[in-house]
Amino acid sequence: MGSVRSSKTSRGKQRVEPKLFSGRSRSAKASKTSRISRTSTRPVRPRRGFVASLLRKVLLLGAFGAFGLAAVFGYIWLSLNENGLLTIPDREPGVLVLAADGTVLAEQGAFNGDEARLSELPSYVPNAVIAIEDRRFYGHFGVDPIGLARAIYVNYRAGRLVQGGSTLTQQLAKNLFLKPDRTLERKVQELLLAFWLEHKYSKDAILEMYLNRVYFGSGAYGVEAASRRYFNKPARDVTLAEAALLAGLLKAPTRLSPARFAPP
Repeated sequence: MGSVRSSKTSRGKQRVEPKLFSGRSRSAKASKTSRISRTSTRPVRPRRGFVASLLRKVLLLGAFGAFGLAAVFGYIWLSLNENGLLTIPDREPGVLVLAADGTVLAEQGAFNGDEARLSELPSYVPNAVIAIEDRRFYGHFGVDPIGLARAIYVNYRAGRLVQGGSTLTQQLAKNLFLKPDRTLERKVQELLLAFWLEHKYSKDAILEMYLNRVYFGSGAYGVEAASRRYFNKPARDVTLAEAALLAGLLKAPTRLSPARFAPP
């Protein structure tokens, strides 16, 4: 039969004919080999499991860090509340000795003028203070991140402390409640009190309190006392130039006080 692939030779041994392979199977093997070689030359990509694990660790560290900061801020806030610091204190009075004709013979302590209403002051008085102390006063929430970053950069370039990043609200919190200690705890207290002031009072109320409490030099606390001390008139009557002088005193009230340069 023609389909028989083996036959016997004359000596009786069986002869096996070689098996033939089709061209299709050879080409399939060749393509598979070339595909494997191409795959082996590609760069190995990082596994998705490693990236997911790294992301989980970062999120976990961030959560622990946020929890730690919240615990520190909460502890300091409770300490402020327990010490009764969340009540605006009254201003300390000064002693003034006058002669029979009204001449000042002696003075002792801090002198505070009458409460100056923001609505009664010329607009350039508070605007001058904002321009000098806190240009973004009406735009921030008690802390100015832009001003703080700028102060850090300027101080780093100078190699020393030449510029502060405190907002007007932070300065008010420091003047009202805190001692002039340069510690990290006091700075955190200042931040918390600034947030509290911004939450409890309006921007205009904070600005009014600041104008009536800030030190202008020569024993004058408040814009009314400073106006009468330097110009002998109420704050509502100061001129634009006088308002600019008062605002400039806030940078260094003791050193820039006009009373230092007055003739004896």
